[in-house]
Amino acid sequence: MDVIENKFKQRLQQPGTQYGLWLGIPDPTCAEICAGAGFDWLLIDAEHAPYDVAAVQRHLQVIAPYPSQPLVRPVEGRTALLKQLLDVGAQTLLVPMVDSAEQAAQLVKDVRYPPQGIRGLGTSMARAARYNRLPGYLQAANQQICLLVQVESVTALANLEAIVAVDGVDGVFIGPSDLSASMGYIGQPGHPAVVAAIERAIQTIIAAGKAPGLLAVDPKLARQYAALGAKFIGVGVDAALLASATTNLARQFIAADDDQPIGGY
Repeated sequence: MDVIENKFKQRLQQPGTQYGLWLGIPDPTCAEICAGAGFDWLLIDAEHAPYDVAAVQRHLQVIAPYPSQPLVRPVEGRTALLKQLLDVGAQTLLVPMVDSAEQAAQLVKDVRYPPQGIRGLGTSMARAARYNRLPGYLQAANQQICLLVQVESVTALANLEAIVAVDGVDGVFIGPSDLSASMGYIGQPGHPAVVAAIERAIQTIIAAGKAPGLLAVDPKLARQYAALGAKFIGVGVDAALLASATTNLARQFIAADDDQPIGGY
């Protein structure tokens, strides 16, 4: 075997939608529990959660035995950081705040080995190459890297046609939260104007032959976007699910008698 096949990237070319879960709790046990839940993919969110590269590697390691495919969102699309994430085994990167075709083209170079790109070589220390035990890794790696760029501003939407035309961009993730803020509807990703903009963006991405995706924790919106052709949709966030479940459980007991703490002590 020369390289680990990127099943997420392969499935983007097949019919249907891949559904995933956001991982924002930087704990490997939590990631392993979520990996066994049955989602198509799990996104390790190092943009908004306190993950460093070592924590990302630990998450990749605990997810690896399960069918769920890992995606990694770095805090920014910085060349050196992307190199590190690829070396620890990330194959699919979701890069935030991409506003132009020039940014997208630079990211394509960042994630590929020469001559197609500028990714530095260090396979003897790279988990991705099984520490040099995959003899053909350098020749095969570029084809398995999946680059998803995140479009989440009015500026990015204005440049969307140029962004999706960049060769090497596999998909475009529409960030509904930041997009809603950019459009003047902060905290309202389900606002009709935001939803309409997302729907137009999905159509533009599909027309360019690329894979559209987004986060939609509202089941109705998730199904709506899937029907339009979204290829990968995040339908939940681990931290939000834990907060909701624990709050609901507490209320079952606290609401019955506000003067009595849980446990009756």
